[in-house]
Amino acid sequence: MITKWNFRTPTEEELHKRDKLVSELGLSPIACLLLVQRGLTTVEEVKKFFKPSLNDLHDPFLMPDMDKAVKRLNQALGNKEKILIYGDYDVDGTTAVSLVYKYLRPYSSSLDYYIPDRYDEGYGISFKGINYAKENGITLVISLDCGIKAIEKIEYAKQLGIDFIICDHHMPDDILPDAVAVLDAKRTDSQYPYEHLSGCGVGFKFMQAFAKSNNFPFSDLEKLLELTAVSIASDIVPITGENRILAYYGLKQLNSNPSLGLKGIIDICGLSGKEITISDIVFKIGPRINASGRMMNGKEAVELLLAKDIDVAREKSESINQYNEERRELDKKITDEANAIIEAIPNIEEKKAIIIYNPGWHKGVIGIVASRLTEKYYRPAVVLTKSSELITGSARSVTGFDIYKAIENCRDLLENFGGHTYAAGLSLKEENLKAFTERFLQLAAEDIIPEQMTPQIDIDAVLNLQDINQQFMNELKKMNPFGPDNQKPVFCSFGVKDYGTSKLVGKDLEHIKLEIIDDKSSTPIHGIAFGMKQHNPHIKSMLPFNVCYTIEENTYNGNTTLQLMVKDIKENDI
Repeated sequence: MITKWNFRTPTEEELHKRDKLVSELGLSPIACLLLVQRGLTTVEEVKKFFKPSLNDLHDPFLMPDMDKAVKRLNQALGNKEKILIYGDYDVDGTTAVSLVYKYLRPYSSSLDYYIPDRYDEGYGISFKGINYAKENGITLVISLDCGIKAIEKIEYAKQLGIDFIICDHHMPDDILPDAVAVLDAKRTDSQYPYEHLSGCGVGFKFMQAFAKSNNFPFSDLEKLLELTAVSIASDIVPITGENRILAYYGLKQLNSNPSLGLKGIIDICGLSGKEITISDIVFKIGPRINASGRMMNGKEAVELLLAKDIDVAREKSESINQYNEERRELDKKITDEANAIIEAIPNIEEKKAIIIYNPGWHKGVIGIVASRLTEKYYRPAVVLTKSSELITGSARSVTGFDIYKAIENCRDLLENFGGHTYAAGLSLKEENLKAFTERFLQLAAEDIIPEQMTPQIDIDAVLNLQDINQQFMNELKKMNPFGPDNQKPVFCSFGVKDYGTSKLVGKDLEHIKLEIIDDKSSTPIHGIAFGMKQHNPHIKSMLPFNVCYTIEENTYNGNTTLQLMVKDIKENDI
């Protein structure tokens, strides 16, 4: 599939603002253009962007029901009630449970936590979890990263004399659960200034409000920001506004003084001694935490994150790493099976979405498989399996198609659903599968245009290779942390050539280790093009080609050099 390159052509106004920043900040024109493209046009805005301040966090009491939540928590602690911290089994849920539990632990001797079993209970608040609370004399449950749609379950809990404080960040329905407090910045009546918090982020705001109400020092809470950074990166929420502040300081904590549990994961990932980035969390730390809930029970991830003993942390890290290895094998097997099913579908290229079902697939990895199918076929993918008496599934989308809304339009056929614009989960009865498939495919056919089914790369600026130096890299690093809505800049260079030393590398010689020059430079720039061996004959012929990439620092044997992480190569004119 040919990838389309989209070039961001600056307007006259943007160029004027760029030039103004160049004169005021002394940064390169390209760096200043990147800032302007991100809506940063004044020196003050740029300074806040480069160095976020914890003083700019919003007042947590601006969130609806926060005063009620804090009042009920203070009451429970004052009366020495038993409190249960309840969270989802993914990274966001387990980090949220760990953060709230860690923070409240000094103030209560009657604290417990609960992670539902993905297979036995499914996503969100369960009747089994509520019964556990009742059996153990718990009178207050704080739910994290789930609960916004648990109307029947909250009603059941009330009948048993159990209060709930819901901390969630998923889209609510018109009717909210009848809990003591429902903390969700996406509520339609919310005036909270930032709506893109992770589930752990909402838990953090709750603890911030609790600390504020009791005049506790913020520094105790600041130590836990490493957990919000892990949740923000893993849950793929925008790294803008308040999330940028939380992620910035969370990464600082993760790099300077991580907790024993996270240090255990860092060590087993091979990240010790390296500067940990959002990308490291997304691809290395997060998947290992997630693997616990995918393969076994997310409770083990919480046990690791709460570890106080270095030997326990090491043991739990090794266990979770083993789950991740098993998850990878299963993921590959099911992805291969899914691809075989798709390739056998008649006229698949004409379908604007993919829905596949195999009752034997492992529920814990179907979300990953859906992501892989979306990446490969560049269309929304829904992957379904059987769990207990229901069909359950995960859905992933392409840019511009709101998969949550499409699933919501099928709600009369579903038992449960939830999620975000580009990722969602659902469950339904087997007799409704045919109707759901037909309606969902029809919605996709009506809404998706051909351009959305073509892989596209947005290119921020065109560079000559001589523009790439350490000073420019230092300017780019100030824009960290990168992520959704502040993506790592993508650049393009035209007419580059092999220096004569590029070569195929990797076990199966599937990658190209590039050393390239252009007409304005004679010193080669290094790059790596993963899985692009098909371009090697053209490159070795010494003919020019065009390349788009991000720029990374590569440290090897104590030496740091700049390296292009190649996203695409075009052998001919674009």
